[in-house]
Amino acid sequence: MVSDGRYSDSDSARYVDEPAKRPGRTEFARDRARIIHSSALRRLAAKTQVAQPWANDFPRTRLSHSLECAQVGRELGGALGADPDLVESACLAHDLGHPPFGHNGEAALAEIARECGGFEGNAQSFRILTRLEPKTLDDEGSSAGLNLTRAVLDGAIKYPWSASKNLEKFGVYDDDNEIFAWVKNGVTAERTPIEAQIMDWSDDVAYSVHDFEDSIHSGQIIVEKLGEDLHYFYAIAKDDYLSDLVESEFESAFIRLQDLSCWPAKFDGSHNALARLKDLTSQLIGRFAQGAERATRDRFGSGPLSRYSADLIVPREERVEVALLKSFAAHYIFRSEQSQERYFHERALIHRLADGLLISGGRLLERNLATYWQAGTEEQRLRIVVDQIASLTDPAVPLLLARIEQG
Repeated sequence: MVSDGRYSDSDSARYVDEPAKRPGRTEFARDRARIIHSSALRRLAAKTQVAQPWANDFPRTRLSHSLECAQVGRELGGALGADPDLVESACLAHDLGHPPFGHNGEAALAEIARECGGFEGNAQSFRILTRLEPKTLDDEGSSAGLNLTRAVLDGAIKYPWSASKNLEKFGVYDDDNEIFAWVKNGVTAERTPIEAQIMDWSDDVAYSVHDFEDSIHSGQIIVEKLGEDLHYFYAIAKDDYLSDLVESEFESAFIRLQDLSCWPAKFDGSHNALARLKDLTSQLIGRFAQGAERATRDRFGSGPLSRYSADLIVPREERVEVALLKSFAAHYIFRSEQSQERYFHERALIHRLADGLLISGGRLLERNLATYWQAGTEEQRLRIVVDQIASLTDPAVPLLLARIEQG
């Protein structure tokens, strides 16, 4: 049991009983170590966050984003009384299932996986944690993945429902429902614990702020011209991030951010400009995290908050400001003509790779996945191919495709 009464024996239980190999660590600290040492986390170093990892030496990768999300989550969770190792573990794990080429790769795999239950990055993360990552076997010799504690797995689940409830955003595939039910352990009404809510907000904060920073540094966002395109940003934010958004509150959010002492009037790449930009990211992260901390304390008091004892309260103004920052990158990067050309090429690569892997009869799959090929049904083999592609780094996709097409 974790020490101070915030978490029960049930929270620290593992699907496969696995006593600690050495004393001195909490169960959640063990989980954090398992995720840090996993191959799935390492592979995020060569997976796209916004820009391709090799585009230059500055942009975030999925790994650096996950580390930054974990830092935000650990501090916010600790300030609210949740176990810091638990929250950090959930943050480190939240993007493990995202495939090569970012959300564009996710869209391609969703098309490919229609006949085997679909594809969603969050459901794939859960699958990696509980099945695919080699670490622990049960008594029958089947993989239990990293065999993390119930509370850490629960903290990593962003969408606590299956594809039958929402085909676009879901947290578990049908064939992983047994372990999912064990994690939820009787929790109803599609609830998430406060640790998962902290993870989710830390994710939003980290990527909205850092995508903005990366885009200014790369010249894709000209900060002094942002006001000229505010109507485009509003439409994107309302369509994609806050459906009840009102234009006047969106404009007020832009004015509030512009009025910050650290807001850059321009960016020329000089040392002073870089320092000011970094100060902006620090202040924005502090603004969004502290706003949620204050509002949650106002609602739930000063005691330690954990599991299902409270919800994270994020003030409306901070939610609107984060949606505003997200809309900048969406407009200038994700929806740009240059990006659309790259996205088309990346999706085509993934479709060709899926076709090639299916035709090759499992011959070029990683050995731990190829083991299940012969006994699998057609639907199961398609899922194996999807698992294989989702695990790949960006540069591994064309390399594997070349091996297939060269015979």
